Amino acid sequence: MSEIGERLLRNLLTSFDQIVAGSRTILEAVPEDRMDWRPHEKSWTLGELATHLANLPNWTMATLSVSEFDINPDGGGPPPLPALGSAPELTAALDQSAAAARGALKGCSIEDLASPWTMLVSGEARFTLPKGVVLRTFIMDHMIHHRAQLGVYLRMLDVPLPQLFGPTADSPDM
Repeated sequence: MSEIGERLLRNLLTSFDQIVAGSRTILEAVPEDRMDWRPHEKSWTLGELATHLANLPNWTMATLSVSEFDINPDGGGPPPLPALGSAPELTAALDQSAAAARGALKGCSIEDLASPWTMLVSGEARFTLPKGVVLRTFIMDHMIHHRAQLGVYLRMLDVPLPQLFGPTADSPDM
């Protein structure tokens, strides 16, 4: 692999590790006595949202191993994961999915990252992007998005928000 390719992969792994660490921090704050709470009838429960975040790194292997993925295939997709019941279960799931994803990322090449990946919905192509872009947007940025949603859920439940990038209103020095 070229020096530029090695640097690109190293930066992708560094970003991934930082996003996973922040996700772990927010999952540690999830109160198990409120897992069934939802802010709106159309929203996921706290447990469903946290479980989704903990399992998002698993999408890395599917992204790297296939060239297209249908999120709503004929007959429907896989059943939703049952919501995990505690912060330790959530962080264990995240640690497991992140370790598998990190291993897959370390084993990929610059050619893998440049190859196309297409998301289908009921057989219809919605977008095609290089796998490296999919990893950054559809997985890592997706994790950041749901991390922020969890932060809103926690604030609405009056759970102190952990520090991810800097002090929060709940930080002792604020």
